[in-house]
Amino acid sequence: MGWNRDGTSNDGDQHNGGKSALPSNGRWLPVEHTESDYIGTRALTNQIHADTCRESATTDVKFILTGIPCSCKICAIQTKPARGIENHLWMVSRCELVEKAYDPFSVFRPSQIASELHFPLSDSAKLSISPKFVFRSLVILELNYLTVMEDAKAIKIDDGMPETVFGLVINHIHDQRDRDAISLVCRRWFEIDGLSREHVTVALSYTTTPQMLRRRFQNLISLKLKAKPRAAMFNLIPEDWGGYVTPWVEEIARSFSCLKELHFRRMIVRDSDLELLAQSRGPLLESLKLDKCSGFSTDGLLHITRSCKKLKTLFLEESSIIERDGEWLHELALNNTVLETLNFYMTYLVNVRFEDLERIARNCRGLVSVKISECELLDLVGFFRAAAALEEFGGGSFSEQPERYSSVSFPPKLCRLGLTYMGQNEMPIIFPFASLLRRLDLLYALLDTEDHCLLIQKCPNLEVIETRNVIGDRGLEVLARSCKRLKRLRIERGADEQGMEDEGGVVSHRGLIALAQGCLELEYMAVYVSDITNASLECIGTNLKNLCDFRLVLLDREDRVSELPLDNGVRALLQGCCKLRRFALYLRPGGLSDVGLGYIGRYSPNVRWMLLGSVGETDAGLLEFSRGCPSLQKLEMRCCCFSEYALAIAALQLTSLRYLWVQGYRASETGHDLLAMVHPFWNIELIPSRQVVVNGQLGEQVVVEHPAHILAYYSLAGQRTDFPDTVVPFGSSSLA
Repeated sequence: MGWNRDGTSNDGDQHNGGKSALPSNGRWLPVEHTESDYIGTRALTNQIHADTCRESATTDVKFILTGIPCSCKICAIQTKPARGIENHLWMVSRCELVEKAYDPFSVFRPSQIASELHFPLSDSAKLSISPKFVFRSLVILELNYLTVMEDAKAIKIDDGMPETVFGLVINHIHDQRDRDAISLVCRRWFEIDGLSREHVTVALSYTTTPQMLRRRFQNLISLKLKAKPRAAMFNLIPEDWGGYVTPWVEEIARSFSCLKELHFRRMIVRDSDLELLAQSRGPLLESLKLDKCSGFSTDGLLHITRSCKKLKTLFLEESSIIERDGEWLHELALNNTVLETLNFYMTYLVNVRFEDLERIARNCRGLVSVKISECELLDLVGFFRAAAALEEFGGGSFSEQPERYSSVSFPPKLCRLGLTYMGQNEMPIIFPFASLLRRLDLLYALLDTEDHCLLIQKCPNLEVIETRNVIGDRGLEVLARSCKRLKRLRIERGADEQGMEDEGGVVSHRGLIALAQGCLELEYMAVYVSDITNASLECIGTNLKNLCDFRLVLLDREDRVSELPLDNGVRALLQGCCKLRRFALYLRPGGLSDVGLGYIGRYSPNVRWMLLGSVGETDAGLLEFSRGCPSLQKLEMRCCCFSEYALAIAALQLTSLRYLWVQGYRASETGHDLLAMVHPFWNIELIPSRQVVVNGQLGEQVVVEHPAHILAYYSLAGQRTDFPDTVVPFGSSSLA
């Protein structure tokens, strides 16, 4: 959102503790607060002459270009004419050529810069760089007239870069974290960022207000809103917890005239919200994603499909929709000619006429992705024939006569596939184009371990596969041998795992080692395992250098695990996988000691999201963990032994933490020890322990005890006002 942790806006006047107003001939770039801020002043004073108003020399530019760590994404430098060099704007973006920005400015590769300035980049080895000379992910420096203050508190930079040029440069920067860093430099850059930002993600809808969003970003084209905690996907959060989209839709209808794309995730959406959205944004709306949402019906969808004739994306996957009829899909077929993505997968909508799907395919020649609910595959022959551009299909269903499906012919460009309830007898319909598949979803297929092995061997170009642990170690070994381009692997726990146990449908350290040695391009791995060793985690750390997201759950089915605790394996994995940004580890008591928990804190410098379950032994382990993880913004914990006081202190010690969710801790009757966590702009909510009725493995209803929850998050909006009875706001006044 571009706000400081204390709730103030990110404009330059508020840095340096509010010291001195902006000078009339320049502006202040702050450097004092942390070692991870933009410029280390002392390092600059070692390399740049501090004469007042001295023109930047070639050596100064050389220092800046060669002194930037490789982690810096973008650096833009403007110089006055010096030593016969024309006025240039140099941009270095991960050592890659970037688009020409603005005449008479030019853009070069680093080697071209070296050639232009007549010095080799290897000279950088001669520079002594202070350990405090560090950058965040984005740095923009402007060198015209530069003065380094003797007290090493600030650097004054003249307003030499034309605003037109900066406006063009900023349009090449799309990463939200980079944009946030830009907005911290000064008030004007804060304003330009607000005016030019096209996309914003609000990770929790209660952290700000629609009015704040409108004031900060007036020209948004795309908005993504999330509400309920991620735990809601596992039925751990009360259904009425909150996350209503209504106030946001009302502000969107009034103010955001440029908005074309909306993504609501885990929110409560009413039919009236969709009606208002259709009335206000109907002519412009191009993308609507209702992702795992609830509260609306097909009547609300009818307003959207009747009014939004420019809709290119309609995404409803895993939403709980009240079905009245299938008229919404019929209206979409009648009114739309530009649809590219249609997804109502896992919504259990049954009033779906295949004639409507066929008409959509005929009218929308750009249709590339369709994921539907259960619909007889034989009824879709005409749809597949008309959808010539289709690249992705998911859903469908099969009857009990597999020989009839030989007549089904899939579109020629199909490369992403997920057929629900496909069994061994239906599997051959994939074989003719299996070598073209890049993504395969087998989560709802009825295949055993041998079926997985047979199918995977025929898919050598797979980049993404999702399945259940019935794939087994043998299936993973086949995957490692056959699919060298694999980038994403997701293995969920299967409801049929007990029946598959005797048939080899178990994932263990053996399968993980095979994957780590065979699929070296893996970037995402989420697996449920029945057995694990330190060596398997060490193998992952040694081989999978591109891994950005790692999630492992140790199932409690086996009485004995080969090797616990996993301290050394976790340390090796974190040390080896330097690109990790997301990390989840759900074990069992004894799976990770306090020492191992300390390793996670020490060796996770770049991890931003973390889920930990059944880890650690005492409060000391949690406190040691919290002294590390400098980038951790979102922490989720379950089934841990920590006290309220330790959780409160850990939340304060994690310097980047913005969100904390804990279920299963040593809760007290009053929650008094949580008071240590109370501070401004930090909302704390408690969900007391409760009994919940769930479906058992055999479909029977079972009453289970849900332990108490803590949810805490930063918010500029103050305490929310729509608490249900199941949620209790917590603060110093709570105990008065």
